[in-house]
Amino acid sequence: MPRMETALDRSTLCVAGQDVPMAWVRDRRSRRLRLTVSERGARVSIPWRISDAVANAFVADHAAWIAAQWQRFRVTQAPVQWAFGALSTLPLAGENLAVEWVLARSARVERDEEGLRFHAPERASAASLRRALTEFYAAEARTAVARWLPRYLDDLPRPPAAFRFRALSSLWGSLSPDARVSLDLSLVLGPPHAFEYVLVHELCHLVHANHSPAFWAEVERRWPSWREARRFLRGSEGLGLKAQWRALLG
Repeated sequence: MPRMETALDRSTLCVAGQDVPMAWVRDRRSRRLRLTVSERGARVSIPWRISDAVANAFVADHAAWIAAQWQRFRVTQAPVQWAFGALSTLPLAGENLAVEWVLARSARVERDEEGLRFHAPERASAASLRRALTEFYAAEARTAVARWLPRYLDDLPRPPAAFRFRALSSLWGSLSPDARVSLDLSLVLGPPHAFEYVLVHELCHLVHANHSPAFWAEVERRWPSWREARRFLRGSEGLGLKAQWRALLG
């Protein structure tokens, strides 16, 4: 099978007094230049038909944006030192819920009307506690998507093939060519309206596999308040969800 991507170079972009790691990648799947920034640095995906000169000009035009995004990713939170009783609250759906710690033979997290119950052995390992919390958040994410999804399925050209919930470094969601939707698990920490917007955004890519005006019109039709949700996700609060996830579950 031919390689779909070819790494061209790794370098550093200096802008506004910041050195941002840069990865340049030729991507056979790309139809347009694409720029992303994560905690690892910036990455530019270059279609095979685009020249190096055009790619360099594209990055130069977006240098200020790259620097701003990189600065936001520098915001970090101290990692949680996991042990039985480590935290009294945990984030979920835009709230901080009280946590009751319960001695048990194995680690698991449950939710009820009063908050969260973290069942665990008194000497549980940090890895087992992180694993239990990750499984709980993934279950909450699946439940939320299952609740929202039916209202958007009727007039899609095809349903999504599957959903994957995992930590994504820079994106909030993506749609693969075979219609598999990936969603960032840190979305479950924040307000539901932002999470549901990302779901709608990726479902609309089943109609338009781009970010054309027609795509945004489709998003507008299905989620009129998308601008508010996008502003949240692009701002410090939204990016703070990713930092919060790394601190909890790194």
